[in-house]
Amino acid sequence: MPSAPQQRLDVDDVASHEGVDAATHAIPDSARSGRLSLTMAWWGVCSALFYIFLAATLATAYGTVNTVIAMVLTVITYGLVNGLLARYAVGTGLSVALFSRVLFGRVGALLATAIFSLTAIYYAIFEGSVIAVAASKVVGGLDYGTACIIVVAYSVLLVFGSVQRFLDKLNGVLLPLYLLGLVAAVVATVVKYGYSNAWLTFEPAGGASSTGWLQAYVAYMGVWVLMMFTFDYARFGARKDVDYHARINFGVPFYVVTFLVNGLVGIFLITSGEVAEVSETGVVDQLLTVLGGWVALAFIWATQTRINSANYYLATVNMQAFFQRLGLSLAKGVWAVVVGVVVLVLMRATDVFSYILNALNYQGIFVTGWVAIAVTHILSPAYRRLFGDRVVYRAEDVPGLNPAGLAAWIAGAGLGLLMVLTGVGATWAPVVTVVVSAGLYAALLRFGRRSWFERVAVDDQRLADRPEEPAPA
Repeated sequence: MPSAPQQRLDVDDVASHEGVDAATHAIPDSARSGRLSLTMAWWGVCSALFYIFLAATLATAYGTVNTVIAMVLTVITYGLVNGLLARYAVGTGLSVALFSRVLFGRVGALLATAIFSLTAIYYAIFEGSVIAVAASKVVGGLDYGTACIIVVAYSVLLVFGSVQRFLDKLNGVLLPLYLLGLVAAVVATVVKYGYSNAWLTFEPAGGASSTGWLQAYVAYMGVWVLMMFTFDYARFGARKDVDYHARINFGVPFYVVTFLVNGLVGIFLITSGEVAEVSETGVVDQLLTVLGGWVALAFIWATQTRINSANYYLATVNMQAFFQRLGLSLAKGVWAVVVGVVVLVLMRATDVFSYILNALNYQGIFVTGWVAIAVTHILSPAYRRLFGDRVVYRAEDVPGLNPAGLAAWIAGAGLGLLMVLTGVGATWAPVVTVVVSAGLYAALLRFGRRSWFERVAVDDQRLADRPEEPAPA
């Protein structure tokens, strides 16, 4: 895949001034993070038990071999796409919310921002519930509802202050505990149950499907939201570190740990132990069994706190950006509390574990469509032909609607959603969404006009759209 064009914003961009909120403006060079700092903050995302659970679930449905093939293909896909997105985000300093203005216009960007915020909230609910379940099983007298309050309270506090300065310190401390816990879980499982190579060839009852690897790969497309996570984190990277971030920090090495290492551990734990049900609570129960209550709780707390620091931050800044465009401007801390209240209510009112795969299907439709359009936009020369290296993103400069981006997203996501709702080819809905969204957007860009991306006067538009006259002989 070709590299992303190194676009950057005008030097007089408003975000270059002190005191500008990063949630609603591009990140200036003076506010970029160091290489190690951003690495520590970002690598907190790799430690969710969700990745362990997802691989275990897919292995029981399609077999170990098919799941491993899917994980390898997923690592390659994520490495290529996120390398591209990271280069663009570092070059421009834009967030998902701001870049969505370029793709969809002011109004269209609201939908992308809302979906991203809600998705991050969903994961915060999911991962927070894991800690609460584990704590209620280990700590005597602590019920699940009270555990939820404690988890949400300290998670909200993680959002206050500077995310660059705090998350790297937090995740730097928790990273060794996570890695040690992962190794300890495997060793303890071997000690308790013994070791057998059977987990490497595990197949579901009736045998593994010949296309199971492809079905498992499509299931992993449901977590393409990590590509949006990449965009919102990579924007903090220094331009001089762009190659490191594209190739290493947000590239293949990160996803080897996130999907392959976590996935193999998940498959091993579930297929080697006596787990009656494959669910994230099943993974929790297995960890409690092999590690012991308090050790397992410490490991679960470390893993889930690392990922939830990202979930709460991204949910907060995108909610802030969404409501600011609707005219409601409040401090980031206020929105962090709002996110916490929403998470707490849903944690206590719903069985989040029961609808994990359905939620992945629905969110995957919209997110994969966004990613397809974003990648197509970055690779296409159409925007650069119109604006050169300039990126128009300010709310007062972009139009309300971008017909190309919105048409492509609505068509792709609409068809994918229809497939899921009717059950006709539902398994392949994310693939169809990507193909339709990318294909239609690429086709429309061939006829792209400046007015799709920038508010211009009628006379200016006519001049911009007029073919150049040949030079006199």
